[in-house]
Amino acid sequence: MVTDPIADMLTRIRNAILVKAEKVDIPASRMKLDIAKILKEEGFIRDYKIIKDRRQGILRISLKYVDGKNVITGLRKVSKPSRRVYVGYRDIPRVMGGVGIAILTTPKGVKSDRVCRHEKTGGEVICYIW
Repeated sequence: MVTDPIADMLTRIRNAILVKAEKVDIPASRMKLDIAKILKEEGFIRDYKIIKDRRQGILRISLKYVDGKNVITGLRKVSKPSRRVYVGYRDIPRVMGGVGIAILTTPKGVKSDRVCRHEKTGGEVICYIW
C-alpha cells in the first residue's frame, strides 16, 4: 500500500527519466490524470493515456526528450501527508524564476501556478516541476 500516491507518481517519473525510458506506467487516479494533463499543457511530457484493466486503470505517460535530454530536469513534492502547504494566490511561488511550474489543488480543481494567479485562487501546493 502506498501512503502518498502523488509522491509515488513523481518518483516513478524521476526514475524513468534517469534510465531514459520513453514511457512510464502509473496506477491511475483522477488527481494523477489532472497532473498529467497540466504537464502536457505546459510542454513537459509528450502525451498520456489511460489503459483500462480490471482494477483502477493504468496511466501511461510518454516522456519528452529534446536532443537526447529530458525536458523535465527536476521534480519536488511540496505537500506531504505529514505537512500540508497552503498558499493564497498572492503567495504562489515562482519555480526557477518562472521556468518551472507549481501544481496546486484548489477549490476549482488541480491547476498550474499561472492559472491560479490569473484566476486569483490559492490552494494546496502539490509539487514543483522544472
